[in-house]
Amino acid sequence: MDKINVIIADDSDFVRDGMKIILDMDDDFNVIGTAADGKEAIALAEKEKPDVFLMDIQMPGMDGIEATKYIVEHDLGKVLILTTFDDDELVKKALKNGAKGYLIKNHTPDHLKQMIRSVYNGAGVMEESILKSLADDTENINRKDSFDPSGYSERELDIIRAVADGLSNKEIASRLFISEGTVKNYITSILAKENLSHRTALAVYYLTGRRVE
Repeated sequence: MDKINVIIADDSDFVRDGMKIILDMDDDFNVIGTAADGKEAIALAEKEKPDVFLMDIQMPGMDGIEATKYIVEHDLGKVLILTTFDDDELVKKALKNGAKGYLIKNHTPDHLKQMIRSVYNGAGVMEESILKSLADDTENINRKDSFDPSGYSERELDIIRAVADGLSNKEIASRLFISEGTVKNYITSILAKENLSHRTALAVYYLTGRRVE
């Protein structure tokens, strides 16, 4: 397996250094740089070739929400948001800007590494608290936007359920005994049908009936 190139963006020296130490101890990862804000992270990414950003939301200067939008628009890598328990509204904004998921900061080293691997492999990473918040946030929910399974085959629904479970294309292929290419084609078709831009949005829509884009 190729090493996963990571950029860590957080205004806390403690968080940045701690995560770098954790990842540097694992041969699967290569921390190619750290940044104290979004602008520094983008500057690093334009020189290097990151696979995944660990991106804090609240930083001085350019915050994680604005940086995520730029990163996604310029195809600089995949973004995994770092957040605290009271950041739900900000997480929603980051997801709308194309973040592939989020990770609460009180993680274990193994959990951190697994989440990075999941994002790298194309899976959306979400935890129950944000899904509950999205489900409870009914202000902008329209009943006609609830997920309707009637337009899908059983195989397509299997794919959607697997995406909502946070599985990568490789893991979905293994579960359903089909090729990764077939999985990718299914997901592309489903996203187009629902007018969604990424699989995290599909998972949220399937699980909560809420469109986050």
